[in-house]
Amino acid sequence: MNLGYFNYPAPANEPVLNYAPGSKERTDLKKALKELKSRQHDIPMYIGGKEVRTGNKLELRPPHETSHLLGHFHEGDESHVRQAIDAALAAKAGWEALSWENRAGTFLKAADLLAGKYRSLMNGTTMLGQSKNAYQAEIDSACELIDFLRWNVHFLSEIYRQQPVSAPGVHNRLEYRALEGFVLAITPFNFTAIGGNLPTSAALCGNTVVWKAAHTQIFSAQMFMRVLKEAGLPDGVINLVYVNGPVLGKVCFSHPEFAGVHFTGSTGVFNQMWKTIGENMGLYRSYPRIVGETGGKDFVIAHESADPAVVATALLRGAFEYQGQKCSAASRAYIPDNLAAAVKQRLIDDINSLKMGTVEDFSNFINAVIDEKSFDKIKTYIDRAKSDGKADIWVGGHCDKSKGYFIQPTVIEAKEPGYVTMCEEIFGPVLTVYVYKAGEFEKTLDLVNATSPYALTGSVISLDREAVELATARLRHAAGNFYVNDKPTGAVVGQQPFGGARASGTNDKAGSMLNLYRWLSSRTIKETFQPPTDYRYPFLQEP
Repeated sequence: MNLGYFNYPAPANEPVLNYAPGSKERTDLKKALKELKSRQHDIPMYIGGKEVRTGNKLELRPPHETSHLLGHFHEGDESHVRQAIDAALAAKAGWEALSWENRAGTFLKAADLLAGKYRSLMNGTTMLGQSKNAYQAEIDSACELIDFLRWNVHFLSEIYRQQPVSAPGVHNRLEYRALEGFVLAITPFNFTAIGGNLPTSAALCGNTVVWKAAHTQIFSAQMFMRVLKEAGLPDGVINLVYVNGPVLGKVCFSHPEFAGVHFTGSTGVFNQMWKTIGENMGLYRSYPRIVGETGGKDFVIAHESADPAVVATALLRGAFEYQGQKCSAASRAYIPDNLAAAVKQRLIDDINSLKMGTVEDFSNFINAVIDEKSFDKIKTYIDRAKSDGKADIWVGGHCDKSKGYFIQPTVIEAKEPGYVTMCEEIFGPVLTVYVYKAGEFEKTLDLVNATSPYALTGSVISLDREAVELATARLRHAAGNFYVNDKPTGAVVGQQPFGGARASGTNDKAGSMLNLYRWLSSRTIKETFQPPTDYRYPFLQEP
């Protein structure tokens, strides 16, 4: 029984802790890292609220310290996907019927747990499992995930308040239902916050979820499941499984109760999923919601009026924080020839000053890329540029996987704008620069727009307001998140809703109301207080 209308005002974004020497958070995090490394972890799947161990155990090792064994996780098969679907469907009626304030309270409590007792553990598992430094982990697995949980409650409360007008004698209302069936969440390695948001945003709306985390994000994913369980999430609402993609797709995309997929990952995988869902449309109870954020070939274009120090700093942070393993990372840059020499020297000096190594040494700006497959792919691009007359290496290029998957931040100058590293997504610490003639800014904007099939993030750096306006208009469809005089990364929940179009996804904007609408199905209810008792209308009467 609803006894009132419950208000969830816009929250403040979670403050980012600085982990300076002598700070409490630094001491707590160091302690958590030591504890997490002190034992080997036996990590189960979570299906219907139960810990599921299959005995098919796979190793977890830090990408920056491959000699250390963190533990094992239990990989599942088709039977476990079916069990997760069954658990989600069994939990659906009770969860959907639960009052809104109690659904909201579950996730608000989870946010408070993350902000408090679990903060160092979430950051620690992210640092060790995904090779993020303390600051990158803090803004991801603590602040952004907390913000998603709190802001989604606020956004959904605002959606619920949106109601139609009513004419005299009639009351109209909108009821926002969950989707029929189960929602599938498929999450990537690079952001713990994405791993937490994709299943919880759908669940907040009353859906029950099967969640497949990337194998390389399992260490932090299972920690978040522990938080959700402590927050009181009912059994079966979110079911975490560790299976290969084809195994997951075979079961989920052929199930009649499949209601939608919330995805972040590669464009190729998303395209194949979309094709499979389309081919199976005759199987489903309703049209599934397909929501995806995929790849990016994100750009920075500098105008001739830009400050070289601002350009170089935006490139250094935008391209190399978290080893360039962000969907939004700066990957291609267009620098006018009047600034090129100054920007080049600044990049060389700054990159040569960066320390690279393990996450436990807080002085390291750069850590390892996620795994050997990624290392080998990135190295192939760098090796090609070293021997290609169409490219020069400005700085970096050293690769070493003897102790971990370390790739030195690398800047390539492309002699032609269509060079391979200007066009293809690399997903690593590689930035390609094309130097254009300072008087050809407008022509270069057309080049930026046409070079890549992606359209996720981009930025313009300029002190000329007319140039900013021109770039903003000309690149309207080239990026879903566009930045002026800043790096193209670091979207904050509630401030910069995130997502792109073209080959970068469906642009459903995580961190906004737009995303939550996709996990709702509205019903219009009209109640007439004095219903008619005769079919005849006045116009039928004779004069």
